[in-house]
Amino acid sequence: MDAALAKPSFQDEPRRLFYDDYRGASVSVIVPVHNEQDAIVDLVQRIILVLKGLGRPWEVVIVDDGSTDQTLKSIEPLEVKVIAHPYNIGNGAAVKTGIRHACGEIILMMDGDGQHDPSDIPRLIEQIGPFDMVVGARSNGSQNTHRMVANHFYNLFASYVAHFFIRDLTSGFRAIKASVLKRFTYLLPNTFSYPTTLTLSLLRAGYSLCYEPIVAAERKSRSKIKPIRDGVRFLLIIFKIATFFSPLKIFLPFSLLFLALGASNYAYTYYTTHRLTNMSVLCFIASFLFFLLGLISEQIAQLRFDRSEEHG
Repeated sequence: MDAALAKPSFQDEPRRLFYDDYRGASVSVIVPVHNEQDAIVDLVQRIILVLKGLGRPWEVVIVDDGSTDQTLKSIEPLEVKVIAHPYNIGNGAAVKTGIRHACGEIILMMDGDGQHDPSDIPRLIEQIGPFDMVVGARSNGSQNTHRMVANHFYNLFASYVAHFFIRDLTSGFRAIKASVLKRFTYLLPNTFSYPTTLTLSLLRAGYSLCYEPIVAAERKSRSKIKPIRDGVRFLLIIFKIATFFSPLKIFLPFSLLFLALGASNYAYTYYTTHRLTNMSVLCFIASFLFFLLGLISEQIAQLRFDRSEEHG
């Protein structure tokens, strides 16, 4: 047989890892702030101290989201890159601004209120490579009862949507490959729900994620999250991402629900009057329509995802 036509032997190829090596990759730390003059200076100084010990290129990007206190003035002497919004747009908008200005191969995001411990940064970024994103999962003890219950519900619902056990859906402390993050930046909302969107988007797109346990400290400023308003927004975000990437996860349960209602009503009316009522027919039609909508939406979502892969 002609040597040029011989099949290559894969056993002759050198062994290699199935993920990129990020051990020496540069790191950009993005810290969105809004009226955090009491916490930001100490936080940034601790971040810089940790980054200097990593032995790799780094930068700190502070995005001021229209602060009305002395936040901007207090960080002027620090060794950081500062971008300021002319007015308050939103926490998610500040993160997106930081992403656009970040130069690192690994991007780490953390809150500017002092809750996240900079000493946890090495534990998050050292797992980038095998994993596309690493999230700091807060312990229940670091959250009040109301927020703990709400977050537990969000985690369960999001785990169903993503088909992956999510330990902390709303944590803002996370490290991620820049090349992956910038593919989903356009999806991120301008509000506090950007971690929810980012987590679900990555999981539904087939990227890898792991959780690293952390302990969040008490806030040094008042929380800007409104439980009812932002809680409803989180749920809407989950529904939006679910219908964006996996519509059948939403439409199929409704289809089965109306099918069960129609069958139950038919069984009752047949037993009592030996009739098929209009209500049963309506439920069967609704079940069929929900199923068809789910199938059509699934095809549209797949086409959208295939196109994003081509241009990614």
